[in-house]
Formats: sequence, structure tokens, C-alpha cells
Amino acid sequence: MGVIFDNLDLWGEMLVGTIILFFAGGALALVLGTIVGAMRVSPVPVARAVGALYVNTIRNSPLTLVFFAFAFALPPLLGLRLTGQTSLTLAICALGIYTATYVAETIRSGINTVSVGQAEAARALGLTFGQVMGLVVLPQAFRSVIPPMMSVFIALLKNTTVAAGFSVINLGSVRAYMSERGENQFVAILWVMVVFVALVLLLSWLQRSLETRWKVTR
Repeated sequence: MGVIFDNLDLWGEMLVGTIILFFAGGALALVLGTIVGAMRVSPVPVARAVGALYVNTIRNSPLTLVFFAFAFALPPLLGLRLTGQTSLTLAICALGIYTATYVAETIRSGINTVSVGQAEAARALGLTFGQVMGLVVLPQAFRSVIPPMMSVFIALLKNTTVAAGFSVINLGSVRAYMSERGENQFVAILWVMVVFVALVLLLSWLQRSLETRWKVTR
């Protein structure tokens, strides 16, 4: 327990870093993934092609490679100077853009569960494609994909540790910092595992709560 209580300042900072990466990256992934998912089923061929290109390119690339692109290739192009805040922002973008591909495919599968007749009826009433998606299809699609969507966000939570290799402080940084303070690294890593298990259990509880609430609403 000394590894925890003797380094509460560091553990607090690393936990906050993980939470920021998770929520900010998750918000970006949810918004971008929803847009791309809608593009994947759009009646416009160009939109479908762009959505498919984005998903197939980013999803089939290793996350570490995406981080390398944001950490080393993008800053010189934009004239950015790497600071702690800049590195955090770039890490959020890397996580969000990468996870958005999985969100998009999850939402697309949910859209496919909605009866075609409902969309056709909405279009018969004069609704545009955007209105059909926003008012009829997506609300039902989100309800049907709660379990796989939560799996995507659990994966995102664990993927935040990759940012530790790019000078972004989070729970993945624990080994290096504990080594500098002379702490037992193995024990520290075990505690990180405990924290992640607790966070994943919390997300699983949220999933069950949403499933129960929205099932009743139906």
C-alpha cells in the first residue's frame, strides 16, 4: 500500500490524465463516429466512399502508428511546438480519430437493425435524409448497440495507456515514474491493473443501467 499512499500526488495526476484522455477522446470519437456512420449508409455515393475510405484506412492501421503521425509528423507541418498541453491535445485527437472508426461501424450495424419501412415512411412524409437519420433511425440505432458500443469505449479506456509512450501523463506512465522514486515497479503495475478493472466494472454497470432504462422506454 505504500506504493499508493507515499505517492498520492503522482497517482492523482496520472488518474486525471487517463480520465481526460478517455472522456475527451470518447466525445470526439462519438461525434465523428456518428457522422461517419451516417455517411456509410448515405444515399450519396461520394459520402459512402469517403466514409469507407476513412474507416478502412484508420481502423486497419496500428494505434501506435496513428500516435506517431500525430506526435512527430503533424506538429512540423502545422508549426506546433510540443508542450505538455499540445501533446495532450494531439493524444486526444489520435485516440478520438482512431476510435471513431469503431464507433462508426457499431452505429452502422445499429442502423441496419432499423426497419427500412420506417425510413421510407419518414421520407414519404417529406423529411430529408438528415431528419430521417436524426429523428427516426439514429435514436433506435443507439438503443440497439449499447453493448458493442460500451465494448468500444472499454477498449478506448485501455488504449489511453499508449499515450504514455508519447510523454502524456496517465496511468500507463506509472512504471517510469515509480522507477524514478525507487518504488517497486511490479507492485505499481499490479495496482494499475486494479484501477483499470475497477473502471471497467464501472463502465459495465453503466451499460446495464442504460440497457434497463432504454428497454423500459421502448
